[in-house]
Amino acid sequence: MRNHMAAGWFYSPSQIGRYFLSRVPTLRPPRNTHATNPIKVLRKLDKHQWLMFAVGFCGWTWDAFDFFTVSLTITEIADDFGVENSAVSWGLTVTLMLRSVGALIFGSLADRYGRKWPFIFNLFLFILLEMGSGFCQNLSAFLGVRSLYGIAMGGLFGPAASTALEDLPYEARGILSGLFEQGYAMGYLLAAIFYRAFVPTTSHGWRSLFWFGAGPPVLIIIFRLMLPETNYFQVMKAEREAKHAAAHQSVQADGTIKTKKTNGLRAFAREAGRAIAQNWVLLIYMVVVMTGFNSCSHGSQDFYPTFLKDQIGMSPTQTTVITVVGQIGALIGGTVIGYVSSILGRRLTMLIAVVFGGALVPAYIIPRDNSLIAASFFEQFFVGGVWGPIPIHLIELSPPALRTLVVGLTYQLGNLASSASATIQGVIGERYPLPPAADGTERFDYGTVIGIFIGAVWAYLFFFLFFGPEMTPEEREERAAEAIEFENLRKQGVSMREIGISRAKGQQGSLGKEVIEQKEGPEQAEHVENV
Repeated sequence: MRNHMAAGWFYSPSQIGRYFLSRVPTLRPPRNTHATNPIKVLRKLDKHQWLMFAVGFCGWTWDAFDFFTVSLTITEIADDFGVENSAVSWGLTVTLMLRSVGALIFGSLADRYGRKWPFIFNLFLFILLEMGSGFCQNLSAFLGVRSLYGIAMGGLFGPAASTALEDLPYEARGILSGLFEQGYAMGYLLAAIFYRAFVPTTSHGWRSLFWFGAGPPVLIIIFRLMLPETNYFQVMKAEREAKHAAAHQSVQADGTIKTKKTNGLRAFAREAGRAIAQNWVLLIYMVVVMTGFNSCSHGSQDFYPTFLKDQIGMSPTQTTVITVVGQIGALIGGTVIGYVSSILGRRLTMLIAVVFGGALVPAYIIPRDNSLIAASFFEQFFVGGVWGPIPIHLIELSPPALRTLVVGLTYQLGNLASSASATIQGVIGERYPLPPAADGTERFDYGTVIGIFIGAVWAYLFFFLFFGPEMTPEEREERAAEAIEFENLRKQGVSMREIGISRAKGQQGSLGKEVIEQKEGPEQAEHVENV
């Protein structure tokens, strides 16, 4: 298969000129796609594909839940520790800053050894660090624990996205990419619900929310232990090692061929180095655009509950309702717009969402009554919507050898660049005091700061998405066809390792056929190839 970001991409003046001239024509929707009933699309998935998607979604959802336990309790933690809200918001900032460290560590491990065990280890760290957060007695200890949590959180997105999406057929990738990404919104939604259930009603207040957060990862770990490695990784690993072994064969004096023992780490390092050398411009772009995406979500969500409670004076119940409705909007928007991206193309779909999201900013911060419920729903519909195609878009752009590392690291480096969003909003907002509330509580103009911040971010996203790259529809279909073929062969009893070795020998046109022919005869092999 031709690599859409092959060596030399964007490295000469003529290539740069052709690239920029192609940005408008490439926004045209693919000719060979049409709107298929999404229910019919989802019915094509088998048990293996659904289970892999489900466990990846659950892991990412609880990753987000644990993150939002801080943003929802900033006021309560600040009161408990006797500090300003902006001091506690550093708990969000240090988490975001260190997520790239986790993505680098666990993404590399996932591309070398598989998606499964890095995923499980990260969830185990969630258990320890959420429990530890609830036992902190001062701000310094709290920030230290949240720093470690940032490493664990950053390590999960890449393995979870790969687990959920890389074995899916083409038609299902858009809609399930959108649904997967909204695990983030689902985590926020669950955090808001359990915030209302625990924080105002229990004697331990905000601490009880963190302690509760340590429980469900146990169940997700058990779920993942019961499932295999992804088809895609098994094939890629076997193909990589077979090619490395073939490159280290030598002919002996007696005519026999001697093969040095395969070094998996060396084979991985060689392929990874080649992928970086060929795609470094693309990788820089992915970090730049993910800075905008993360600023969009964090800028519109992290400090918003504080705006509702402190500036407007919303009660805990009102804050919960607005937050929950907004995240329902994000959940629906991400799924719907992710589905549309398989019809209109990734970039065009995201650009449309950006325009609508920017237009709704005033309605998101100006009202001072329950009309914010509707405003929150629609603004977050497009925040979630522009994020919907992102997991599969990143997977499609990433070099196959470094898929998990690149998806996770570019996402988390974008988080690093946007990590101070909540703190910036808090610090600047506190420079513009408002008349105190009736009970004497200080109030600040957080709303104006949030509005200006996310308005600028929408403009930033439009620019970089318009000029950014996108995999062609033909290449997307080719990769997704491989996923279908791997799954069909797996059902026939062919191991993914055997398929990878077959690919390494240049037999892409008959994956696994030779193996099945040896096991079950030519008629069965021909049937599998036709499937």
